[in-house]
Amino acid sequence: MYDPRLAWMLVAPVLLLLIFFLLLPIAVMLVYTFFTFVTAGVESATVTLANWHEFLTDGYYHGFLLKTLRVGGMTAIICGILGYFPAYFIWATTFKHKWLLLLLLIVPFWISFTIRTFSWIHILGEQGLINVTLLKLGLIQEPLQMLYTEGAVIMGLLHFLLPYMILNVYVSLESIDRTLISAARSMGCTSAQAFREVTLPLSLPGLAAGLMLCFVLAAGSYVTPQLLGSGRDALFGNLIYDTIMGQLNWPMGATLSIVLFMVLGCFAAVYTRYMSMSQIVKGLGG
Repeated sequence: MYDPRLAWMLVAPVLLLLIFFLLLPIAVMLVYTFFTFVTAGVESATVTLANWHEFLTDGYYHGFLLKTLRVGGMTAIICGILGYFPAYFIWATTFKHKWLLLLLLIVPFWISFTIRTFSWIHILGEQGLINVTLLKLGLIQEPLQMLYTEGAVIMGLLHFLLPYMILNVYVSLESIDRTLISAARSMGCTSAQAFREVTLPLSLPGLAAGLMLCFVLAAGSYVTPQLLGSGRDALFGNLIYDTIMGQLNWPMGATLSIVLFMVLGCFAAVYTRYMSMSQIVKGLGG
């Protein structure tokens, strides 16, 4: 017999963790957005809307936000394009030891994200691998400016996020009943038609989940723009860090943090509106 009390007892630990480690910090940060900034490192509990008014009326913040969304969107789309083909290859290959391919895919996760990001400095820098090679081949006369650009930031984000996309798409492909493809072929479909009519539509939940995951992680990124970009290539996360740690303006930093949280939350809400929760779990490997 179903016992509601037992159900609540089982779910209580998870609820408490969510409340204390997710909802409570967000609530505290939201309250801080209404504090008054006095001077560096000093704020007053006097309630004010000045922080929100500054964000809403200052185009400086809007520019950072729009650029962050643009970079996040570009990164997610490129990840989707580049990640689908390796995922499809791993799924479709007849190689007996497919687990080796998956192992190679997750090997980068064994290396620190910061170290992986630093490695691009030795590849894209003026004395990096690409410039040194092109100079020795005589193809260029002076080093190309590839580091500390928006392109370098996107490249670093792709390096970080591409495995997530491949894994999401692969899991979605792996859940497809291959007899459906065989049935399509037996009814006269070519390989390309079977892919277009069966495989691609059924793999879209994983692709959509990968796009959402890559977009959110890219838009909230701080380390990659800090290491590979210049001041003009900073994203919203860098602006938040500079506001809190550089200017010691906690109320404004909290305001910017809540703004980013709400914006990314809206994108997630739109995603869940058009993609059912079961598809999300399926795409994420559930």
